[in-house]
Amino acid sequence: MSAAAVLHVTGARPNFPKAAPVIRALHQQGFNQRLVHTGQHYDERMSEVFFRQLDLPEPDINLGVGSGSHARQTADAMTGLEALMAETRPGVTVVYGDVNSALAAALVSAKLGIPVAHVEAGLRSFDRTMPEEINRIVVDHVSDLLFATSHDAVAHLGNEGIAAEKIHLVGNPMIDTLLANLDRFDVTAIRTALALPENYLVATLHRPANVDDAADVIGLVKAMHAVADQIPVILPLHPRGRRHLEDAGLLSHRALRVVEPLGYLEFLSLVRGAVAVVTDSGGVQEETTMLGIPCLTLRPNTERPVTITHGTNRLVTRAALADTVASTIAAGPPTARRTPPLWDGAAGERIADVLTELLR
Repeated sequence: MSAAAVLHVTGARPNFPKAAPVIRALHQQGFNQRLVHTGQHYDERMSEVFFRQLDLPEPDINLGVGSGSHARQTADAMTGLEALMAETRPGVTVVYGDVNSALAAALVSAKLGIPVAHVEAGLRSFDRTMPEEINRIVVDHVSDLLFATSHDAVAHLGNEGIAAEKIHLVGNPMIDTLLANLDRFDVTAIRTALALPENYLVATLHRPANVDDAADVIGLVKAMHAVADQIPVILPLHPRGRRHLEDAGLLSHRALRVVEPLGYLEFLSLVRGAVAVVTDSGGVQEETTMLGIPCLTLRPNTERPVTITHGTNRLVTRAALADTVASTIAAGPPTARRTPPLWDGAAGERIADVLTELLR
């Protein structure tokens, strides 16, 4: 395989909307690029559909890592990436977000002396029980270029002693993708396809803290049933934790409906038409902020506080969830809101400009 100036490493569906604007902007500047998909998310609905819908090039290589423990998944990705990088010696490796694939690629690149650029650097939940938090910290501290989505992320990196010249506030490339596809989010079509009523709530649940403990999941299911008592709930269900949720009786409420994971366009069409969203996902907090949809994040913390200060997001406990949903429905859609600085659809171009300075 020939060398590429830029090697992009993706592994899971949250990476793809972030990578697409960067790849597109670098293509316009004439750079030779290669795209690696580690296969961390390997189901067609979890990854391949994103390449089609976001007009991403097919990956030059798919490592086929698949599922497994954090150690196994990271180790398998590192093994495959080391052979690839040693052969091709890219000018820079670009990693996205906080998944195990990003950690693997950053570590391999750093040890081979290949510059690392981290898109979505500096996010911190300050909760090290989250595997993603460990990944964020390690990736940031071995990276040579750190692309931050918000001012708080820049501050976190500075507080950790990372040199200011490495840090670039560029905005959020995932929002570039959302804004570029805004006219393609068809609420009527998804409502018809899924036979939904006019008013419904969307939920996404996959964090280990919420779904991995079978005994604890019972409380989560009870909270979601209390929501479904008020409004129909549709839940595109991630494979993680599905068995625990179903064993705890998630499907026993007639107003709570589980569907398979959706493609990018279908999912955001669903969100755009929702009264509110209940989630434990990081990306959904950002997407609802831009779409103006109330977001209730079922977590004690968030690495994206800008979605609270400049968006529609609120942290909520299970105990308070039903009451918060009730008050959200009663309040109706937000009438006034702010969006975060530089979430303007041009983050990909800003990232490409910085990478151009490195490579040229």
